[in-house]
Amino acid sequence: MSERPKDQAPRFNPLILFLFIIGVFFMADWFQFRRNLQPITYSEFLADVNQGKISEVTVGSSQIMGMWKTPTKGQPPDFITPKVDDPNLVQKLTAANVKFSGAIEPSFWNSLLGWLALFFIFSLIWSVLLRGRGEGLRPGGGILSMSRSKAKVHVQTELKTRFDDVAGVDEAKEELQEVVSFLKNPTKYSKLGGRMPKGIVLLGPPGTGKTLLARAVAGEAGVPFFSINGSEFVELFVGLGATRVRDLFREARAKTPCILFIDELDALGKARGISLITGSGNDEKEQTLNQLLAEMDGFDASEGIVILAATNRPEVLDPALLRAGRFDRQILVDKPDKLGREKILKIHLKGIKLAPDVNIGSIASITVGFSGADLANLCNESALIATRRDAEAVTNMDFTQAVERVVGGLERKTRLITSDEKKRVAYHEMGHATVSFALGLGEIVHKVSIIPRGIGALGYTMRRPIEDRFLLTRRELEAKMAIALAGRASEAVFFDDISTGAGDDLDKATDIARAMVTQFGMGPKLGLAVFEREGSFNLLGQPPTRTLDYSEATAETIDSSVQELLNQGYRRARDVVVLYRDLIEEAVKILLIEESMDEKKLKDLWERHAPIRLVA
Repeated sequence: MSERPKDQAPRFNPLILFLFIIGVFFMADWFQFRRNLQPITYSEFLADVNQGKISEVTVGSSQIMGMWKTPTKGQPPDFITPKVDDPNLVQKLTAANVKFSGAIEPSFWNSLLGWLALFFIFSLIWSVLLRGRGEGLRPGGGILSMSRSKAKVHVQTELKTRFDDVAGVDEAKEELQEVVSFLKNPTKYSKLGGRMPKGIVLLGPPGTGKTLLARAVAGEAGVPFFSINGSEFVELFVGLGATRVRDLFREARAKTPCILFIDELDALGKARGISLITGSGNDEKEQTLNQLLAEMDGFDASEGIVILAATNRPEVLDPALLRAGRFDRQILVDKPDKLGREKILKIHLKGIKLAPDVNIGSIASITVGFSGADLANLCNESALIATRRDAEAVTNMDFTQAVERVVGGLERKTRLITSDEKKRVAYHEMGHATVSFALGLGEIVHKVSIIPRGIGALGYTMRRPIEDRFLLTRRELEAKMAIALAGRASEAVFFDDISTGAGDDLDKATDIARAMVTQFGMGPKLGLAVFEREGSFNLLGQPPTRTLDYSEATAETIDSSVQELLNQGYRRARDVVVLYRDLIEEAVKILLIEESMDEKKLKDLWERHAPIRLVA
């Protein structure tokens, strides 16, 4: 039988509406009362008294309220004026036959006690209204408390996620299978004196499925799942975050065995340090983190509580969190390889009607670097594209357009560019494609387009690798530089002047050349030394900076080595462009008419212009 979630809103209660209406009437009456009082000055008040226009007044400690005998048309019957220290006021009122009295005003303590009584009455009423949520008048509940845990409790029947719903992270699933086994049979692991880790951190880039894996563990084990975000522990008032941590662990102990999941752990567990502004490290975040460390030390793993956490910034976590006895185990949830992407696509394509020409392997090959969330978005985008054109099924073309949209942005066909700019873009992109064909990096030119996309791209050349690569040789890096510089080389060959269109390509080529010289030991002059390293995050969580441990003479050598590599890549790209000049000119004529060329057309064009000689 399923429990009702604790965060479910209480049902409508007529008492709330009644109190609201009473409050509205009180406020309306007060405003009406203030509106019917005409403010006048004290001098005007004395003049009206002497002229016999006032019938009666009530003298208070700070103001005088009264009533005119015969108010003029459109004038309120009552008035109000500030009280002035006038010892002759009583004689003046008596002489003018004005009735007067003094206002009895409550003391400060009587007013304070009245407001406190009203506040506690409303608190009591609100606590009774919340009794249906289990908050009632218990400690930590009701309107007088802000420390109750915000964790969402999911019971077994609510969690439908299983390991079959997670793909592309087989190693992480194998690690977490042990957690499932422990939750189902905790005593099994204590027979030989061993124990399960208290905490497990899932590390990986955004969108790789860390939260999904945690839910799958709870779904497989059939145990309650407490889920909370790290930022929900951080409160405005000091001490409330630590109280919330204690409350969360108290609720978890009452429902063992269970899983306690903290998402975005870095928001709570950032490294403690001394603030440059306040000069003190004793702030709300540090107190909350200290309480979490104390709670993790204070429970036994055999109780059946498994703490899972997820973060994409492990470098900023406090070392005390990751020591043995707290988060003992760290599991990497990385972006999937080609086989993993195929499995993820199959999961997300279950509810999508596909055309016979759809090749999941081909889609996986052009989505290098995509996370699970990116692939889910890709499948949805392709279905939307097919729906817009009223298709009966999603085709390969729809997936290609979806990839282009996700990577490059929306097509901007309404952007007006001159014929000269369009021609330059066509020669530029065909330069990239031709050099890529000629040098052959294990990549296939998938598509060339001169349709503007996104913010600044006037065209693009899409390449897809034949297989995933994790290491690159020096020859491959030099070829990548030549391909990046091929757009500028093509523009220089076919036009009298160059343009700014190769700015992004030059930036990428420079990064490759500088990394070869300073990090990979592939420079022509400096040998095997490493000259630039990524620094670590400081105590304030600022991004790392590169450390430069070399002299000015070495810096000059680095600059000359980078420039030499770039010049070599440019000469190589220019030689290829000159050699295949006819191919590029034929392709540009097609692009200026059709605006894009797919993989088949490009391959046919390349085979018709078969290379006569190899390019060194």
